[in-house]
Amino acid sequence: MSNFHSGDEQDRKFETKLIHFGGELDPSTGASSVPIYQASTFHHHDIYNPPEYDYSRSGNPTRQALEDYIAVLEGGVKGFAFASGMAAISTTFMLFSAGDHLIVTEDVYGGTYRLLSNVLSRMNIETTFVDMTDPEQVKAALRPNTKAVYMETPSNPTLKITDMAEIAAWAREHGLLSIVDNTFMTPYYQRPIELGVDIVLHSATKFLGGHSDVLAGLAVARDEELAQRLKYVQNGLGTVLGAQDSWLLMRGMKTLGARMAYSEISARKLADWLQSRNDIETVYYPGLEQHPGRAIQEKQSTGYGAVVSFDVGSGERAKRLLSEVKLPLVAVSLGAVESILSYPAMMSHASMPREVRLERGIGDGLLRFSVGLEDIDDLIADLEQALSSSKI
Repeated sequence: MSNFHSGDEQDRKFETKLIHFGGELDPSTGASSVPIYQASTFHHHDIYNPPEYDYSRSGNPTRQALEDYIAVLEGGVKGFAFASGMAAISTTFMLFSAGDHLIVTEDVYGGTYRLLSNVLSRMNIETTFVDMTDPEQVKAALRPNTKAVYMETPSNPTLKITDMAEIAAWAREHGLLSIVDNTFMTPYYQRPIELGVDIVLHSATKFLGGHSDVLAGLAVARDEELAQRLKYVQNGLGTVLGAQDSWLLMRGMKTLGARMAYSEISARKLADWLQSRNDIETVYYPGLEQHPGRAIQEKQSTGYGAVVSFDVGSGERAKRLLSEVKLPLVAVSLGAVESILSYPAMMSHASMPREVRLERGIGDGLLRFSVGLEDIDDLIADLEQALSSSKI
């Protein structure tokens, strides 16, 4: 494969790296797209000198191009592509063993909460959920058997902000791994490895893919030793992404910069508009002046993202609004060219018990709006008629 970190390539701007990432041309033909190697196995021309690729679970040239691509974008040594975001998260958690303890963001994605609470708990891997906007709560959760700190910032769906540099530095002092789910911000706005984080995770189904047409997960390791450990578990579990989906994800990632920049401008306008209304209880968006994590967000990120959450006051009103909107897709997921309006209580966080949701600020009236590429004035007009129609 190409040397992705040589020469002055490191000095290129992010938008340039999105297009010229080192594997954008086929070296044998000059094709402008990475070939799809739709092969499960590879011939050994010399049995005494095994080829670089022998079986696609262990390595595939199309998947390798994607894995090198995300490593370049995140600034890590190696990337890994998985069959879904949860496959990436699950595989990473398999670095730990029975008896280990993890400290995790309390309002973490519902699927991650379910994995930790209902699956890994059966394997005697313990979890303490804490409010990571308060570093003292993180430090107070330390035990002799603690092995890692798992952050999600901004958190899903209340968009709480964790100071990644502070937590990663503290974790390193205590010999802990630091892990961040970077799905909401993507490396376009936020690069945790540059702040000292060890492993960065993505549900690439979301903003990286960007078109609601591929299911994928990505992980990036900070150093070679950790990369080897992740590779071993990825190969052992077989949680890999197929060649077709690897190619489709790369195609989506090339437009990440343009999509994120446009959607964020619209998200800011949407958040301001929602904030100005007297029939919305709370608006969650890191770009709002009153957001408690805004200063930290601006310290560690170059933008605020394209997700806005807001509470309309009750579950009944939220459901009525969902039946009235015309433009957003009412669905699970986020980060696509089309706007997606989600109801966390019955979608992303349905696996979290109601009392646990409420403790974390995920009320029955909370909605999450992932702003797409539609004209923001049309989106606001649609939301306005839906809010008016849903008044009780």
